[in-house]
Amino acid sequence: MKSLRSIGLILCVMVPMVIHGKIRTEYGDSTKTHIFTLKAQLMTRGEYVQGALPNKDETFAAFVLERTRLFLNYKQPYLEVQITPQHSGVWGTTNGGTFSMREAWAKTDVKGFFAQLGRQLLTYDDERVIGLDDWSMTGAYHDALKIGYEGYGHKLHLIGAYCQNNTNMWGGTIYVGGVQVYKNMEALWYHYDFKRWFSGSLLFTNTGMQSKLENKPDTTFYQQLVGTYWRFYYPSPTTDQNPNPSWWIDIDASFYYQFGRTEANLPINAWMAAVEAKAKINDWFRLNSGYFHLSGDENYTVPPPGSIGMQQHTHDHSFNLLYGSKHQFYGAMDFFYLQSYYGGYSPGMQDWHIGGTFTYKDIFDFKAEYHNLATSMKVHNSPGLMLGHELVLTAKYRPAKWVSICANYSFMQGTKTMEMVKRATDRNQSHWAYLYVIIDPTFLTVRF
Repeated sequence: MKSLRSIGLILCVMVPMVIHGKIRTEYGDSTKTHIFTLKAQLMTRGEYVQGALPNKDETFAAFVLERTRLFLNYKQPYLEVQITPQHSGVWGTTNGGTFSMREAWAKTDVKGFFAQLGRQLLTYDDERVIGLDDWSMTGAYHDALKIGYEGYGHKLHLIGAYCQNNTNMWGGTIYVGGVQVYKNMEALWYHYDFKRWFSGSLLFTNTGMQSKLENKPDTTFYQQLVGTYWRFYYPSPTTDQNPNPSWWIDIDASFYYQFGRTEANLPINAWMAAVEAKAKINDWFRLNSGYFHLSGDENYTVPPPGSIGMQQHTHDHSFNLLYGSKHQFYGAMDFFYLQSYYGGYSPGMQDWHIGGTFTYKDIFDFKAEYHNLATSMKVHNSPGLMLGHELVLTAKYRPAKWVSICANYSFMQGTKTMEMVKRATDRNQSHWAYLYVIIDPTFLTVRF
């Protein structure tokens, strides 16, 4: 709590000074090689929810979330250190919210070879499998060692992480209820830029999960993922002759396959495929469209309310999104992958979507997007695969480079299949709206 009060005091003093322009944010000789930067992010988000998210007896839910981060960064030749404490919570909560350390790492880099150790952020490709997940209040982070090489169009990263609840040896090597879902994780990522406008990546992960079997409580089951991601972007925005082209087309595609064993020792056979196309028509309009497919379980069954129901599973065909930024995909209302399906298994997901964005001078954006959502496997006794239709409207306004304001309204017309998989009787219409403000000033940059 003392650390939290100290952060609050710093922000209360410095934010008004930055807003009124009463301090100069950069000091020192620009030729100096030691740089210290102090930044912050204050995010407040109010949400209104009516539909599938509230409890059964509630007609709606309304709340305000807050998040405060302080970024301390130090750089010198061959060394960089990042420390990012954060606090998050709900306005009026009795427990005062949560204080945690989002980043605490040191990185050394010599001629493209690097090593980064500590609590750090991992983000790869389109963040579908490994991403920042920054929509959540705490975001995603990993206690890990990352080593690799970047240069001449090649990027190679090797990651290793191992988690324990504490140093108490009475627990042996059992890991349950910690900050991460995994006990240990290893990943290998390779990326190559074939041209300025074409690139590809390969990803392999190995995740160790603590057993959920009563007769094998100290066993670790391992599950693997292998996949690839490709991107075509033309004309390239990296060219010095045309850093902001008047038009461009951006197409990316990915495929991932999962195998190994679940925490219940079931064999895994799951996959996902995605393709997304975006185009800048002119300085005012952009279009996007795509299709995502995630595999599901063949025998997915939801018993009627009031009954328990039992279904035997011999394999797990549900694709696990692992550590991805889930809110970026599969509809903005997060019905399916920020919340679990009934019973823990999944009938899979198909998401076909199309949208358009109006942009004004990189200050204002308005985006409208339609999602057609369906399961990939038929739910037992359901009328079909269709889950529903979702409309997402989002407006963003940036009055200054350190302020961003965003408003969103989403509506979903669900089907009987949607009611079944969510066990939400007579709730086939859902509404969700939010308004957030992000203030992220740079307080100080010192060169010495």
